[in-house]
Amino acid sequence: MTPGAVPPPRGQAALPGLTPDPDPADGQRPLPGMAGLAGAQHAAPGLITVAGPTAPDTDTELGLVAAELLATDPDGSRIGAAVRSALDMLLDGQHTGRYRWDQLCKTEKTHAGTLVEIGIQRRLALADGGALDYSIAGTDVDCKFSHRMGRWMIPPEAVGHLVLLVQASDAEGTWSAGLLRADAGALHDASNRDLKRNLSERGRSAVHWLFSRSPLQENALVRMAERDVAAVFAPRSGQQRVNELFRRAQGKRVSRTVVATVAQQDDYMKRVRAGGGARDQLRDEGIVIFGDYAGDQTLAAALGLPRPGPGEFVSARLTRRGDRNAGVWPAPGGRRTVRLDGADWALAEPSDPPMPGPRLPRARHGNQGVSWSPG
Repeated sequence: MTPGAVPPPRGQAALPGLTPDPDPADGQRPLPGMAGLAGAQHAAPGLITVAGPTAPDTDTELGLVAAELLATDPDGSRIGAAVRSALDMLLDGQHTGRYRWDQLCKTEKTHAGTLVEIGIQRRLALADGGALDYSIAGTDVDCKFSHRMGRWMIPPEAVGHLVLLVQASDAEGTWSAGLLRADAGALHDASNRDLKRNLSERGRSAVHWLFSRSPLQENALVRMAERDVAAVFAPRSGQQRVNELFRRAQGKRVSRTVVATVAQQDDYMKRVRAGGGARDQLRDEGIVIFGDYAGDQTLAAALGLPRPGPGEFVSARLTRRGDRNAGVWPAPGGRRTVRLDGADWALAEPSDPPMPGPRLPRARHGNQGVSWSPG
């Protein structure tokens, strides 16, 4: 691996000197020396261990630290949330309207590492280290973040110690985390005043990845075409900007952070809710906004839309099935439908005429009163 190169592959690789076992049912193999650690590893998308000069079977501390981290955060959701929160805090979209890494100034980018370090410590409840950031399984571990793969800078005090390397990119929509024994052979000579050193080719190949290219909670604005983003930010009214967001980001998960970035108001959630917000104002166009209520999640999934996670929304224009005499055209065969307001509704296609959309039920649990069919 070279600086900025493609991250390690998804999945799990055999460690040096080990014959790969047959693939287990859950797609996960334990790290060497961890077979007896109950709960140390579970199936988790993006979890991988990459071969390197100092493997966990010859570095007891690295193996124990890896096992502790995976036992605490087996699917990486806590580390991923810490990274997402750190990036959002830096961008501060509610007050700045920023949503991309390249909109940050140099000082802010430098501060990202501190926010990621603090966020991971809080979410994983890690103890302070003696000389480095954390104490994990009785071992001091430093934490370093880079927006680009392979560009971590290792300080003098971390040389010879374990380092948790974290990388994330909104543009790629992924994050990665791995452990490295930062010995002298893994580092280039220092070339700057603070004596920080970057990884050598050997060091980059020696990273033992815990999570590789795991999905980062999506920033919908990054995924939209530039012309659509420009249209979203064009209105002077925060409410009209939020309305345009849900018009143009249909079928995408939209986080509260994105809503705050677009609204740029203290009461940004009011711009979504029924009672005068986008849910009411877009209903006449047939656009429905699903939230993180259990009923909304069931309906979105039934229509084949992404299921909104905590604090997320998914918008879509719907069309009602019925008879032609009533002015309502049947949905073509194979289109999924849900039952709402006494009618069957499907995702609208560009050729479907606009019509007012249904109101969503507000049951938080289960799917009472909701039925659906695939056609």
